[in-house]
Amino acid sequence: MADESDIAISLRGIVNRFGQQVVHDGLDLDIRKGEVIGIVGGSGTGKSVLMRTVIGLNRPAAGSITVLGTRMDKASDAERARIEASWGVLFQNGALFSSLTVAENVQAPMREHTDLPAELMGELAALKIRLAGLPADAGAKFPSQLSGGMKKRAGIARALALDPEILFLDEPTAGLDPIGAAEFDDLIRDLQRSLGLTVVMITHDLDSLVAICDRIGVLIDRRIRVGTLAEHLQDEHPWIRQYFHGKRARAAGI
Repeated sequence: MADESDIAISLRGIVNRFGQQVVHDGLDLDIRKGEVIGIVGGSGTGKSVLMRTVIGLNRPAAGSITVLGTRMDKASDAERARIEASWGVLFQNGALFSSLTVAENVQAPMREHTDLPAELMGELAALKIRLAGLPADAGAKFPSQLSGGMKKRAGIARALALDPEILFLDEPTAGLDPIGAAEFDDLIRDLQRSLGLTVVMITHDLDSLVAICDRIGVLIDRRIRVGTLAEHLQDEHPWIRQYFHGKRARAAGI
């Protein structure tokens, strides 16, 4: 069992419900510092709901969330702001502000959370854009001028704006061709290693699970089962067996 100091995020007894529909019921999860964890599950299991709950966009009906040692429901406004500045989020499709350039999108979190001078923000934005694997001239472009893959990289640059400790990714390779998806996997693993990030990745991409995830959390029966790929391959639960032993899994080399 991991020491508390090694845990980046701890969920205890999480209940998420929408009307009469209970999505999560007593869900417990510990995410270790410095790992890449993939979250998978069937339709309706609440993959994105779980991520939105952790980052505060959805309030659970019950349970507690502790991030970097701070219990979020007990945190002061200042503590919450500090923790929120310690994570970056890549929403599905990038979710960039269409009226802002890429550089301005990357600077948006800096404007909200810091008092940095404009010149320094510009320099930092250029650095994040390079870190995300975009050419320097991408900073002056608007999202409408970018390909799907470039939009995702711009979203990564914005997620890195405040030098976060934790990176949340919602279906990061969705809509990318196999080459683009593999390159994006490489980018995430390189960033995780060079920056020491904890990465939480909602995905359905089996190739990504194999390529970069240290552990995998499977949302099943309103809770989550976490383990390595090898451990899940031994699990006898029908959905888990179908997912990790099906045709797509064989195609991914599992």
